Amino acid sequence: MNSYPPELLYQLAPVMFVAGLDGQTPQPPADVPPTPPAQQPPRQDPFQVLALRLRDALRIQRKIAIWQPEKLKTFHIVLVDKDVSFPPRKSVQLDHPQYNSSHSPVSPLTPTSPLYPDGIIAPIWIRKHMNLLPSVFVVFMRIYESPPPQFGQSDRDREAEERRRDTELSAEIAQRKKGTNERGLKLTVVLMASRRMLDDPTLDGRLTFIRRQSGLDPRAALFVLSPVSPAEIGEFVRSLQDALWEPALEYYTNHSKRVRRKRNRHSQAASYQLPLSPMASAGIARPLRPEGWTVRYEYKMACFAEFRGEDQVALKHYQDAYSTLIIMFGSTAILPPRTKRWAEAKVLADCINVKIVKLYLYNNEHALALSHQNSHMRKFADFSRGWGIGEETFEFWSWLARQHRVLAELLEQGTRSTLKIPSAYPTPMPSAAVLAAQSLEASQMGLYAMRVLGLNPNQALQHPGFYYYMAARCTERRRERFLSAAESEGDSQQSNSPGFVNEKKVDHLAIVLELYTRAYELFKKWSPQGVQNLGRLTLWIAYRIAQTYYESGKFDMAVRFFERIAKTYRKESWESLLHPLLSQWYACAQQLGDMELSVKLLIEMFAYGSNASADDPDALQDDLLAVLQSTVPSSTDEPVVVDLSDSKPILDVSVVFWDSEINVGEQAPFQILLSSQTNVSLSSIPFSQLAIHFNADVPPVIVSHHQPDTDDETPSVQRFDLGLLAMSPMNTEPVETQAVLRWGPDSTIVFTGSVSSALPMRISVSKLVFTIKVNTWWIELPIVPETTRDEHALIAPRWLAALAPPRFIPIRRQDNSGVNVHYRPHQVQVAISHEGPSYIGEEFPIEINITNQDDRELDVVLDVLLQPTEIDEAVNHIAMDDQRSTSLLKAVACGVLAPGVTVLKRLFLANTGAPGDRVIDISVQSHSTTQPPVPPTSPTSPSSPTIPSNVDRSETLRTLTISAMQPVRIEHVVTYRRPRKAQPGSADLETLEEGQRGEPAATEALVTSVLSIAAPSGLVIEGVVLHREDDDLADALAKVIDCSADQDDFSGEWLAGDELCDRCRISIVPEDEDMEDTIPGPGEYEVTWRRLLRDGSHGTRSSTRFPLPPLCLPLDGLIALLDAPTIARLHAPIPLRLTLRNRHPTRTATATVQLDPDTADAFVVAGLRHGRMPVLLPGQEDSLSWSLIPLQCGLVRLPRVEVLDHRNAVQLVGKPVPGVGGADVVQTEGDEVEIVDVRWDGRPERIEDEEGREVRILKGHEAYVLVVP
Repeated sequence: MNSYPPELLYQLAPVMFVAGLDGQTPQPPADVPPTPPAQQPPRQDPFQVLALRLRDALRIQRKIAIWQPEKLKTFHIVLVDKDVSFPPRKSVQLDHPQYNSSHSPVSPLTPTSPLYPDGIIAPIWIRKHMNLLPSVFVVFMRIYESPPPQFGQSDRDREAEERRRDTELSAEIAQRKKGTNERGLKLTVVLMASRRMLDDPTLDGRLTFIRRQSGLDPRAALFVLSPVSPAEIGEFVRSLQDALWEPALEYYTNHSKRVRRKRNRHSQAASYQLPLSPMASAGIARPLRPEGWTVRYEYKMACFAEFRGEDQVALKHYQDAYSTLIIMFGSTAILPPRTKRWAEAKVLADCINVKIVKLYLYNNEHALALSHQNSHMRKFADFSRGWGIGEETFEFWSWLARQHRVLAELLEQGTRSTLKIPSAYPTPMPSAAVLAAQSLEASQMGLYAMRVLGLNPNQALQHPGFYYYMAARCTERRRERFLSAAESEGDSQQSNSPGFVNEKKVDHLAIVLELYTRAYELFKKWSPQGVQNLGRLTLWIAYRIAQTYYESGKFDMAVRFFERIAKTYRKESWESLLHPLLSQWYACAQQLGDMELSVKLLIEMFAYGSNASADDPDALQDDLLAVLQSTVPSSTDEPVVVDLSDSKPILDVSVVFWDSEINVGEQAPFQILLSSQTNVSLSSIPFSQLAIHFNADVPPVIVSHHQPDTDDETPSVQRFDLGLLAMSPMNTEPVETQAVLRWGPDSTIVFTGSVSSALPMRISVSKLVFTIKVNTWWIELPIVPETTRDEHALIAPRWLAALAPPRFIPIRRQDNSGVNVHYRPHQVQVAISHEGPSYIGEEFPIEINITNQDDRELDVVLDVLLQPTEIDEAVNHIAMDDQRSTSLLKAVACGVLAPGVTVLKRLFLANTGAPGDRVIDISVQSHSTTQPPVPPTSPTSPSSPTIPSNVDRSETLRTLTISAMQPVRIEHVVTYRRPRKAQPGSADLETLEEGQRGEPAATEALVTSVLSIAAPSGLVIEGVVLHREDDDLADALAKVIDCSADQDDFSGEWLAGDELCDRCRISIVPEDEDMEDTIPGPGEYEVTWRRLLRDGSHGTRSSTRFPLPPLCLPLDGLIALLDAPTIARLHAPIPLRLTLRNRHPTRTATATVQLDPDTADAFVVAGLRHGRMPVLLPGQEDSLSWSLIPLQCGLVRLPRVEVLDHRNAVQLVGKPVPGVGGADVVQTEGDEVEIVDVRWDGRPERIEDEEGREVRILKGHEAYVLVVP
C-alpha cells in the first residue's frame, strides 16, 4: 500500500488534541523562598509523574492504521502545545474585505491551492482533519494551591492570592476558548490538584468561579485530577473519552451538514451551467466540472461519516463518489489521459475502491468485497485500453499488480485482527439420521446441491497468499513488457518518457521475489490442518521463486529451492513438472561449476525423457558425454553413486519369475526386462558392466559390455542367457558373462536364466548396478526393481516368448517378482474312521490312521483342537493316550515312522448337554529326521537374515464334524388320584402330630414313562434303575411308593424304534401354603447301555440319566366323590356313598344334593332324595349314603345325582315368583359341583390359560354297576 498516500487509506477516527502535558514542573510562587539545593527532596514531583503517565496512557489509546474495525469510543489523540494554532478556514485573514467571498486554502477555487483550478481532493485535506484540526480540545492545567500558612499571614491574604491566580487561569482558558469557538470545537479543561486540595472546602467555589469566568460549558468541560495510580489513570482516560464522544460526533455531523448544503447549492447552480468545449478552451485553465465537485463533496461526507464511525453511511458516500469518478473517466474531455489531474483521480479511485472493499469486509460481506475489487480492475482495464496503456504495456501490468498487492496487504492486516476468510473446502455431508430428523425446505436443498457442484474461485475470497501470487505474476508480465520495450528503445519518444525512465530504476526481480516469498509463507500458513505435505500450488510458488533466483543470477539459492521441490515432485511422480525443473537445475549446476551434480541431473533427466523432444533423442546423451569427456570428478578413488531410489530410473526394470513356488533342488526360470524411454537414446552411453544382485547371500552376476560390431543398428528387442544360477552361500565366486549394454529409443534387453537352491528361501532380484567409466569418471547407477512398478501397476508384467518377431505373454500373477523355495512336502496320508453319530454320555472313539508314504523317515506329532460350541450346557472332552482336555491336545507323539509304516491313534470324544454338531481340527505335523546341509559360516561375517531355519517340516490338516445325539429318548405321562380316606378337619389334633402330617390327604401320582431307542446302531441295555431321592424335602413332599422297574428286566439288545415302558406310583403330601408350587421329581432313571457295533460287538459301557418329571398337583375346590361297588347281585342291596370335600383354602361351601330317580332306572333307592348338606369349612368333608336294590341284570347305570354349590347363587329371572301362602320368592340356582367316580379317578396335570388361570376339564359323572344273577 506504499504506492498510495496513506491519508487516503487510513481508518478515520475522532481527533482529540491534548495540551499541557509537556512534562515541565510549574514554577513556585514568587513569595515562597527557593529551597536550597542541599534540601531538595530525592523523589520526583508527583505532578510531573502524573503528566508522564497521562502521556503514556493517551498514546496507547488508538494507533493510526488502515484496518481498525473495532467500534470503541476511542479517539485519535494528538499531543500539542497549549498555544497551538489551527489552520485558517479561508485563504485571507478575518479582517480582509473579501473574507466572505474567499475559500479554503485547499479549495480548487483558490488560486494558491494545489488543486487550482480543477483538482478534486488532496491528501492534505485529510491530513488537516487528522493531525491539524481536532473535534475536541483537552487542556491540562495546574490549579493554584496556597502554601501552608506562615506566621503572621491572614486568611484574607491567602484568599486574595487564590482569587488572583484563579482570575489569571480563567483568562487563559477564555483565550483558548475563543479560538475553539471560532472552529466549533469542544474545549475541556482538566485541573490537576493535590489530594490535599480535593479535601479543601473552598474547591467547589473556586471551580464554579473558574468555569463562569472562562465561559466553559456546564457539561463535560471541567475536570479535576489528582496524582493517582496507573490503573486509575487508565480509568480516567476512558471516562474522559466517553464524556467527550458525543460532542465529537456532533462536530463531525455539523461538518457533514455544511458540506451537504454546499453540494446541494452547487448542484442547483451547476444545472444551469453550459459545458465547456475542450477545443474552445485549449490552453486555458478550466474550472472543476460539476462531476468533480460531486466527487469532492461525496468524498468529504464519506470521511466525516467515517470519523463518526457510521460505516454504512460512509460506504454509501464512497460508492456515490466512485460511481461519479467512473463517469468522469469515461470521458476524455473531463479527464484527459496522462495528465496530472488524471493521475490524481486515478489514485483517488484506487483508494476509494480500497475503502469500499474494507468496509464490506468489516461487515463480513466477502462476496461483495471481492466483486467490487474485480469490477474495479475490469473497468479500469477497459479504460486503460482506451488510453493506450493496455496489456501490451508495462504500465498496465504495474497497475494490475498494485491492485492485487493492495488487496493482499489489506486481507493480511485483516486476518491479523478480526477478519475470517471463509473456507473453500467442502463441508462434510450430513448423516442420514440428521437428514431424516431435519425438515429442509426445497430452497435449502437446492442451495446445498449448488454448493456440492462447486464454486468458482474468481467468486470466492481467497487468503492473502493467493493475491500476493497474482501480484507476482503480474509483475513478471510487467518485466516482460519492459524488456520488450527496452529492446526497441530506439524510439526516442518512448525512451524519454518519464514512465519509462522511472521503470528503468525498478528492480523487477526483487519485487517478484518479495511477492512470491510472501505468497509462499502465507500458503504454508493457510494450508489445511493435519496435512504434512505442502499443497501443489505452494510447491509451484516455490518453483517460481527458484526460477526468479535463477534469472537474478543467485544460482546457489535457486539450487536450494530446486532440491526441496524435487523431493515432492519425485514422490508424487509429476513428470511434466520435473523435466523443466531438472533442466534449470542443471543450468544452475553448470553456472556453479558443480560437475558431479551436473552428471547426476543429466542421468536423472534420462528417466523423464518422454517429455523431451522426439526430433532429437540423442540430445541428453550428447550433453552427458560432453561433460564426462571435458571435466574431471572431485575424487577418482571412489565411484560417483547416482542414487535414483526416490526418482524414476533411467530404464524400466521388470523382473518376472515363471513360477511362484518351487521345491528344493528344482529350477525356476526368470527374465529381467530392461527398457529405455521413448524419446531418449542410450546407444552412446558407455555402460561398462551390469551387476545383478540377488537377495540371497551370494555373489552378484556380472554382465560385461561386449559389442563385436559397433556400426550395427541396435535392435528393438535383444535377449541374453545367464544360464543356471545356484543360490548357495557356499558359492564365493561371481558369475561373469557378456552382453550388449546399449539401448536405443524404446528398446528392450531381456536377460533370461534360471535359479535353484538347496535350502528354503525367498529368491528375488534386490538391485541392478550399472557402471559407467569414461576417462577419470567412475559412475555407479543402482536401480531397485520394486520402485519401477508403481506407475505400471495396471499393466501386467510381460514374459518374452519369442524373439523373431518379438512376442510377449502377460503374467497376471500377483507375486511375480520372486520365487519361494521350500522343502518338498511330506507324503503323509491321514485316514479318519468312526461309526457316527456319537451319543450323548458315551466316549465316542475316533480312529486316526497315519501312514508315511514318503521315502524319508518322519517324526510325527499330533495336535487335536475341539472347537468351542454354542450349544447350551454342552461340556465336551477329548482324550488320547494320557492326555485329556476340553479344548486342545498338544503334541501327541506318534513316533518316528519309517517309509510305508502306519500308526493308529484313537481319539475319544465325550459329549454332554444338548445334541448338536461338534467340530474337531486335527493337525498332523511331521519333520524329517535327516539333517539338511549346513552352509559354512565365516567367523568374521554375520549370519544372513535371508537364510531361514533349516527344518524340513510339513503339516497335514483335517477337519471333522461329529453329530451328537441322545441314544434314548423318554416321555412321561402323569395322572393324579384323590385320597379315598376320610380327611381330618382343620381342628383335628392328629394333623399336628409329628409323622402324621397330611397322610390321609396324600395324593397319589401315577407316572408312566416310555423309553424309545433313538440310536441308529441300536443299543445293548444292561439295566434300567430308578434311583429314589433321599433328601428331607423329597420325603416331605413326594415319595416313590413302588415302581415296575424294580421287578422288570429290560436287559438285551434293542434296535432303533424299540420302546420300553415303566410305571411308578408316587405319594404326594404338599404343604398347605404351597399347593400351587411345582414339586421336583423324587428320583431319576439310570439307563446303562452299550453301543451295538457293526461287527456285532459291544462298545464301552455308558449311562444316561432321566429325572422324573416335576409334579404339579391339580387344584380342587368343592368336589363330590361317588363310591359304589363294581359288581352287584340281583335283588341284593348295595351301598352308594357320596362324599363332599371342600378343598378350597379360604372359602366355606354350602351345597345341596338331589337324587333324580327315573322310571327307566333299574334300582330301588332308599335314602335322601333332595336335601341341603351342612356348611363345610375349608378342608372339611361330609358324607351321604343310599341303599340300592338292583332290579335287572347287566351293566346298569346308577341313578343320577346332582350337587349344587349355592355360595355364588344368582337370580335366574328378574321378577319375583309367587310362592306358598302368597309370599314372593326369588328363584336361584348354584354352581354344579363335579362328581367323581373314585373307582376311575385319574386327573392330568394342572393346565393354565394365557392369564395364569386354571382350566378345568369336566367329564360326565355317570356311574355303572355290573349286576349279576
